[in-house]
Amino acid sequence: MISEKIKNIPLGYSEVVYQNKKYGISRSDFNSGKSIKIFAKELGGNDFISLNFYETNNGEILKPCEMPEEKVIHFLNNFKNISR
Repeated sequence: MISEKIKNIPLGYSEVVYQNKKYGISRSDFNSGKSIKIFAKELGGNDFISLNFYETNNGEILKPCEMPEEKVIHFLNNFKNISR
């Protein structure tokens, strides 16, 4: 489930590997954890992933920032933590 993958990203800064490339990833929580901002930047490259995730009374909402939802979901399902 995507919400579990997002919530398993450590708060603050950490590093992950995605498609054999290292990314710096930042997680910030707002509204008592009901809103989460994720930004990942390829270290030494140009790729990035940016999204907001919301828990509402009507369910969970994934909002990619200026990129296809498929790219965000692929990243979330395939990155590997290398630091905590």
